[in-house]
Amino acid sequence: MQIIEVTGHAVRSAVITMRQPGTPLEFVIFPMVHVASPGFYRQVRSRLAACELIVMEGVRGRSAGVSALTLAYRFAPRRRRNGLQLQSTEELLPPGVPVINPDVTAAEAMADLKALPRTTYLPLMVAAPVLGLVFALRGPRAFLDEEMAVEDLPSTFQAEQLADNPILDALSDRRDELLLEALGKIHSERSAEPIRVAVVYGAGHVPAITKGLHRHGYRPREAEWLTVLVPA
Repeated sequence: MQIIEVTGHAVRSAVITMRQPGTPLEFVIFPMVHVASPGFYRQVRSRLAACELIVMEGVRGRSAGVSALTLAYRFAPRRRRNGLQLQSTEELLPPGVPVINPDVTAAEAMADLKALPRTTYLPLMVAAPVLGLVFALRGPRAFLDEEMAVEDLPSTFQAEQLADNPILDALSDRRDELLLEALGKIHSERSAEPIRVAVVYGAGHVPAITKGLHRHGYRPREAEWLTVLVPA
């Protein structure tokens, strides 16, 4: 199943609704891209307003290390001609919908990264701002790389690459574990309620989310494509 579709003309994100037979609870997964056109975030916000609970990604607290890493995507929206916007929690969340945030703290995120070998950790911290400058200069076309595409059933070659990537493991393992624990608790406590639970996380987390919900009996039942960006 395709989660993020990248073509030579656009990037699209698949909003996936998962249901379990016999129970009214629905999980609606929003694969996010942290830099996109303003229209993408408006579409997400309008759909979140129809949900009864939002499970939201967001590292809590601040650290110089996390700020350095996020330069990779914070530079791009600064050039107005790019027509891009940085994801903003304040602008994305509709009023009146409860939000939970089962993410890590900034200190925990940096501790996981610092556990990597120095030959991996130091180049990563240097590369982030360089990538940010590349994104800013190239504009939206920097995102039209098919390697950005995300699937929850990757090919054998892709799976081997992902399984052997210590940086991705450090950035996601603990966070995915906390998220799946929170979703499991919602399932156990509220599966009899006719509610829609939005899961708003970066697209790279979505394969773990779908697999985790699959263990509780949830299956994808609907998908809606939202346009993330179209280059000028």
